[in-house]
Amino acid sequence: MPPRIPILACLRASKSSTSSPISLPFRPFSSTPLVHGKTDGRPKKRISQDPYLVAQRNRKKAANISRRGELEQQRVDSLGDPVRGIVTPYIESFETGIPVDHPPDKKTPKEEFHLNYALKPKHVESSLAISETLAVPRFVKKPATTAYSYPPINYPTDAAKEEQDLEREKLKDHQRATEAIARITALENGSSKDRMRVNITRCVSTFGRHNTDMIFPPRAPALTQVNSTIPHAIRPETNIEATKKRIGPDTGSSEVQIAILTAKIKTVADFLATRGKGDKHNKRNLRLLVHRRQKLLKYLKRKERGGPRWQHCIEMLGLTEGTWKNEISL
Repeated sequence: MPPRIPILACLRASKSSTSSPISLPFRPFSSTPLVHGKTDGRPKKRISQDPYLVAQRNRKKAANISRRGELEQQRVDSLGDPVRGIVTPYIESFETGIPVDHPPDKKTPKEEFHLNYALKPKHVESSLAISETLAVPRFVKKPATTAYSYPPINYPTDAAKEEQDLEREKLKDHQRATEAIARITALENGSSKDRMRVNITRCVSTFGRHNTDMIFPPRAPALTQVNSTIPHAIRPETNIEATKKRIGPDTGSSEVQIAILTAKIKTVADFLATRGKGDKHNKRNLRLLVHRRQKLLKYLKRKERGGPRWQHCIEMLGLTEGTWKNEISL
């Protein structure tokens, strides 16, 4: 550190005739004076300790929250709920996994009844029928044998009654086993992961193009030019030709992904509404799922041009304009 040389207060010549030698005082670095603003001696009052500023800040915060609530309510009234939309029978069936009975005049792929553990009802019924024929009573009383060569005298015995009791016990055991299997494979007794797996399978079968192409016509072709008066070509009633080129079920189309995201959004929203009040992780997951569905809805509406496939997706899932229009803030 360079030495500190004192500066003369005045450049005029000193009146004293004798010149004093210049002395360099030693002053350590730690003794450097602080800024005067920090050592004025007056304590600074914090904002949180001032009752007037605290009340003013709380009033501003309450006014901001109430205004946000009013704007959100106006958006819900005009466009609908951006998260849940409108409750439909298909959306309500996500809680149980049981298929919905649609009216016969509605064009909708037929759903299958699902069981837990990826079992099918016909396989369970056939297995139970086989087990009924293979079931043998555990304790069978054999009739007493005689060593006589001539036929014995048929005294009145309870052999027929015993056989009836065994058959009745066998039937009762089979009914008990059938009831136990029904309870084990029921989705009502399964976990939320089991129901979500079944709901994803239902979404694929209901909205997948391997089934909907047999019901709905293909997409309308685009116009050759703007304000064209040339009529469109006549479209077929179904798009069966596209199903012949498809291998396996359709799991990646926009409507299938929208349906799967709607099932996940309902599960997360129900959890946050009941017992996940402070769960920030799932709140972020809900926000991501809602915005991802919004992008897919915009894409599907632009591509299908409001066709029957778009109408089927919107009506079945109960989606309103608030799920894809404008900005969604949660």
